[in-house]
Amino acid sequence: MSTRPPLPPFTLESAREKVRLAEDGWNSRNAEKVALAYTLDTKWRNRSTFINGRDEAAAFLKAKWDKELAYRLIKELWAFTDNRIAVRYAYEWHDDSGNWFRSYGNENWEFDENGLMQNRFACINDLPIEESARKFHWPQGRRPDDYPGLSELGL
Repeated sequence: MSTRPPLPPFTLESAREKVRLAEDGWNSRNAEKVALAYTLDTKWRNRSTFINGRDEAAAFLKAKWDKELAYRLIKELWAFTDNRIAVRYAYEWHDDSGNWFRSYGNENWEFDENGLMQNRFACINDLPIEESARKFHWPQGRRPDDYPGLSELGL
């Protein structure tokens, strides 16, 4: 069984680290690699889609990033307890017609003892934006450490 540090129970520091690692993974847009952070039997609710298991999660992510082009995400810790973390996030992307969106959401995560996410519940809203309204302007991939977070960006 693989482990995915930091492991629960979480502290403020380890919860922040877990959130940043999740953000970095999703910004990689590597569905197979990102799926390894979840248990084999992970359960998700993403909007109105229900996902059961790591293989379904990987397929979902691949389809997501095939549709959501130029995807850039910022996550921020909202709250945590022993093995649970709540985050708020925003991401920007455009469709294949060049229409830009900022998607806002909240997620509740639950981890097993190995630090793998076993449950993920996400609520997301999409806001159409003009390209000139974008706030996430780093090269594709990991957000630079000195790039502002959601609170600093007024989101």
